[in-house]
Amino acid sequence: MNLTFDRDGIKFYFKDEGSGVPFVYQHGLGADITQPFSFFTGGHRGIRLLSMDCRAHGQTRPLGPEEKIGLATFADDVVAFMDLRKLETAVVGGISMGAAVALNLALRYPDRVKALILQRPAWLGQAMPDNLRVLVKIGELIREYGAQRGKEQFKTLPEYAALEKESPDAAASNLAQFDHPRAEETAVKLLRIPNDAPCADREWKKIKAPTLVIANRVDAIHPYAYAEQLAKEISGAQFAEVTPKSMSVARHTSDVRAKVEDFILGLP
Repeated sequence: MNLTFDRDGIKFYFKDEGSGVPFVYQHGLGADITQPFSFFTGGHRGIRLLSMDCRAHGQTRPLGPEEKIGLATFADDVVAFMDLRKLETAVVGGISMGAAVALNLALRYPDRVKALILQRPAWLGQAMPDNLRVLVKIGELIREYGAQRGKEQFKTLPEYAALEKESPDAAASNLAQFDHPRAEETAVKLLRIPNDAPCADREWKKIKAPTLVIANRVDAIHPYAYAEQLAKEISGAQFAEVTPKSMSVARHTSDVRAKVEDFILGLP
């Protein structure tokens, strides 16, 4: 079902489907709930899948205070969402920014997390990692030129040429930031989120929940080494490598789904 709930003067849009182990699965920066749900088209095999559009994303509106566009606030919003759906605990995870939100939530609300899934993490413990600087540049171009002129400016930059050469999927994903219907209204998310961090350096070592870290190569925005480090330093974490989206979106999707289902349905 597609529903909304009110918090902080904002109407949050969410989806709650299926039955079984609850899995709260959050989208990446500039995406929305269609992203996590795309991995589970055709059913959820023993999983109750929940996701919400974060502030400044998707159909959640209005924007709200710009100073609250940050990972800790997003994690607080997810906890409020869990409260609304009467979930004392759940498997909590996310893609890219969603993984950062899930990591922050697991550290600050450990009793709410049955297990943790970090898919294509884009941060460790440092704000503004080099891999995310391009997103700030996109936010600046949208603010200065508007979405469509900004897009044309971006395509002339060496940052875009480098992305297109190294990771075509990442280049297309970043170009799509300009095409979102609310790109100009919500450009602040591209300026603030990369300048945030989910936790302090190596704080993730405190995590006790069963953890799955998913990564793929050929992805300039989501360094494979970040995922390897998190999996190595979170006690007992499982690591799964999947097909890069640049090679095959279909195989990437099926790989992720299989890894997530096997992990969740194998939990005690």
